[in-house]
Amino acid sequence: MKKAEMLLTHACILTMDKTFTQFEDGSVVIIGNSITAIDETEKILKSFQSNNIIDCKGSILMPGLVNAHTHIPMTLLRGLADDLRLDVWLMGYMMPVEREFVSPDFVRLGSLLACAEMIRSGVTSFADMYYFEEDIARAVADAGMRAVCSQTVLKFPTPDAQFFEDSLAAAREFIKNWKKHELIVPSVAPHAPYTCTPEILKACANLAVEFDVPLHTHLSETALEVENMRNEHGMPVIPYVKKQGLFEAKVLAAHCVHIDEGEMHTLLHAKAGVAHNPSSNMKLASGAAPVKKMLEIGLNVGIGTDGPASNNDLDMFEEIRLASFLAKGFSGDPTALPAEQALLMGTRMGADALHIGHLTGSLEVGKRADLILIDRNPLHRMPHFKRTPDSIYAELVYSAKSTDVSDVMVNGKWLMQDRKLLTIDEMDILQASQDFAKKIDIFLIKREQSVLSKLIAIGGATEEESYEVQAKVAIQNIDSVLKAIHNPKIKIIRTRHYREYDTYFSFRDAEQGYIRYREDHFIDEKGETTNVRNRLTHLGTSVEHRFPQEVLLSRSRFLAPATQSLRFYREYFKPNQEVEINKDRLRFLVSFKKTEFFINVDTVTTPDKGHFLEIKSRTWSLRDAEKKSKLAIELIHALGENPSTNFPKDYFELVKS
Repeated sequence: MKKAEMLLTHACILTMDKTFTQFEDGSVVIIGNSITAIDETEKILKSFQSNNIIDCKGSILMPGLVNAHTHIPMTLLRGLADDLRLDVWLMGYMMPVEREFVSPDFVRLGSLLACAEMIRSGVTSFADMYYFEEDIARAVADAGMRAVCSQTVLKFPTPDAQFFEDSLAAAREFIKNWKKHELIVPSVAPHAPYTCTPEILKACANLAVEFDVPLHTHLSETALEVENMRNEHGMPVIPYVKKQGLFEAKVLAAHCVHIDEGEMHTLLHAKAGVAHNPSSNMKLASGAAPVKKMLEIGLNVGIGTDGPASNNDLDMFEEIRLASFLAKGFSGDPTALPAEQALLMGTRMGADALHIGHLTGSLEVGKRADLILIDRNPLHRMPHFKRTPDSIYAELVYSAKSTDVSDVMVNGKWLMQDRKLLTIDEMDILQASQDFAKKIDIFLIKREQSVLSKLIAIGGATEEESYEVQAKVAIQNIDSVLKAIHNPKIKIIRTRHYREYDTYFSFRDAEQGYIRYREDHFIDEKGETTNVRNRLTHLGTSVEHRFPQEVLLSRSRFLAPATQSLRFYREYFKPNQEVEINKDRLRFLVSFKKTEFFINVDTVTTPDKGHFLEIKSRTWSLRDAEKKSKLAIELIHALGENPSTNFPKDYFELVKS
């Protein structure tokens, strides 16, 4: 007889292989970290012997569940801000708290808390996307789980990187260090098209291709994202990222809620995996992904919980059940996404979506021993019908709970036995997580008194580009500048004429920045107003960097539509000082030496402060900002003005002084 390290006997086995093989009384042979044999118990015991035989006593033995998309350290932000729109939730609460608290210690604790929760609910593999991903990988490996760990890259400053080049360099180093790990598949994660530039998307794709690792990203999560992409680039999200070369890599695309059939075929041809996140999409009112059509076309669609701050748990049994229900409810077809298919999405198909299907997702000879045991006799699952082989899938998808999981194994090692965690000190992490919650509570209670917080609270606030290079000079003659703009070296892309009526609110605490209420009048060639737009802007006081001749690199701004009266905002924000500034503005979007700039030619009429030339350009990295600051000075010269008169003041600061 052959010698085995471990025999799991007398189990009801669901292999989730391509033929959905089942064994009513089956056994699994494990040698090292892999499955050596699967068959009826009687046959296995005739061929193998072991000093470690575990009688499963009729429990269901199946592959561990695969969580196709999450952000595990956000367990520490669970319940922090709920019942909000995605932009307010993300920009107003998650990102500010992350900037304040996220550190290597934070992500390690949050990761261990998440791993404990996932192990208890039968998850053996998952795909993560967050910051300090190397520290997350260490925590996950210590817990013994399998994961695709993806280092986030985006154009905004993040808790682990000031500029995207830093994130990209960290991703490269992380991938090099972990490429051959037995549990961790390192990956790169350009967060989303709306938080990344084309340069970032291309660089991430090139990195993933270079090392042959997955690329994890968010695509077409909201209707607004798709609408903005169409308005800005003339195409939907999927064609846009294809144009940036994203699908040269092995893509795992989270959400894909708002895609059409043609985009599905693009994903299919690219062999991309999709992570369907039903709870998160419903909670954030993003919609329901067209999963039924995706599956019909042949896409590998896994199921994810998303982060525990937007779900708010990591329970894959709940997600699998909801995925089936949503498909039925939205299609009007009760046969859509049957239980067998839903469970497949949570196991083998999920692993294929993560590009780790050769390792896990089903119980097959040669694959890793990633498996779970499920108690078959709790009250909520009784009685059992065995009339058809499909009934057990319905039992698991429609009746089972995560608490039914009794034992979990990953890579041939037990992580939980008899519902006792073996690799994580559960009580220790629970206490530490509550300590973090107290600190975050204190931070938010204090922050709720801030002007920016109040702007976000009234809704609709969105963040502009991360940084803005800007220079302003006083000028004597507008006509000479307008004539110089037609310099052959300056290509005019677009021209606008505005009359802008601004009211600035300032506050006793200068660190609060100030609020600008603006009424924009769009002026046509006849000098008539064609449209009026009202909006609020929060302008921070900080300047991140000063380049030669006082070209500035300044922080981003938050914008919100002004849907109420000026009186309302005056009473709502309770400013310490109020200043009115009116001006006539000619704005030109130009290309100068293959770089886009905005040229504003302003006449400040209230108070009467004269004429100004303002040069601005959005940026996302220090290297890009340095280049644009030099070009801004050259552009001022090209317009016939002297940059030595440059001064680093917003009009409000000019008037206030």
